[in-house]
Amino acid sequence: MEANLNKEPILKVNDLVVNFNAYAGTVQAVRGVSFELYEGETLAIVGESGSGKSVTTKAVLGILPKNGRIDGGEIWYHGEDMAKYTEKDFYNIRGKKISLVFQDPLSALNPIMKIGKQIMEALILSLKMPKAEAKARALELMKAVGIPEAEVRFEQYPFQFSGGMRQRIVIAIALASDPEILVCDEPTTALDVTIQAQILDLINEMKAKSNVSVIFITHDMGVVANMADRICVMYAGRIVEVGTADEIFYEPAHPYTWALLSSMPDLDTKEKLFAIPGAPPNMITPPQGDAFAPRNKYALALDFEEAPPYFKLSETHYAASWLCHPDAPKVEMPEILKNRIKRMKEAEEKHGK
Repeated sequence: MEANLNKEPILKVNDLVVNFNAYAGTVQAVRGVSFELYEGETLAIVGESGSGKSVTTKAVLGILPKNGRIDGGEIWYHGEDMAKYTEKDFYNIRGKKISLVFQDPLSALNPIMKIGKQIMEALILSLKMPKAEAKARALELMKAVGIPEAEVRFEQYPFQFSGGMRQRIVIAIALASDPEILVCDEPTTALDVTIQAQILDLINEMKAKSNVSVIFITHDMGVVANMADRICVMYAGRIVEVGTADEIFYEPAHPYTWALLSSMPDLDTKEKLFAIPGAPPNMITPPQGDAFAPRNKYALALDFEEAPPYFKLSETHYAASWLCHPDAPKVEMPEILKNRIKRMKEAEEKHGK
């Protein structure tokens, strides 16, 4: 189901600022992030490690480390600003209305507790379900996420499951309370490519069945190609481009988005893959202007002086790049990316979208 952008969003983040106390100073991890999540959609947040994407969702869930804090902005959910919530306030939200699928399924599960009991625990705590009913529902969930011989596996421990099967259990636990929002924080990173595809298919399948809204965090543009309705591209604690999946993949406008797409391999790539030069900035002292400018061969002089505003490219597509200004010099995207987009369009015409 695609998002209905005409409706009110079920989650709205406005100008979120998250900082961390560190020995060397204050780390400016999230610097004025805003986005909306709509009913039934998958919103992907994409960027390199350290871009602030996971910190953003941890702030939404109220699970920032002790040295982290929200220093500005709002997180609106059902008419309440969760940025002001205490730990007690999150009790009826986290794991119930908003659930999280962690990156590493082994560390997310209790190694000395049987799998069935861990799923039952989620049902008993969140839904106050009687034990017999919780066991029946746990078995149902295990079957729903594709665990074979669920009755046998119910009595086994996490070490007796493969990585992919453990991740299926983590998804079952996350969906146990029938949440409105499912946050998936790099859920396929530790898995091989074949198992990755199975887990992505499972998330799509569960989303279609329950109409849950998904926030999907990843550094891999390839993973979100068949997952996302809309994509936010993050760099240095800011969203630099947002649009529908088609807009981001076929009409990218920010040089950082160009770089991410150019470095993504596919089966038909004949050119040498692009590597983004340099490294992400030190967020204790982020650079003035556009943070990506020192790594961007298309950067204008203005990029080093002033951070660009968001330029509206369509009703759903915005990019924070001075290259989008009407008076900016015309710069074409890299040849490797042009060829990739051409191949994607040809493949869609051949097979039908």
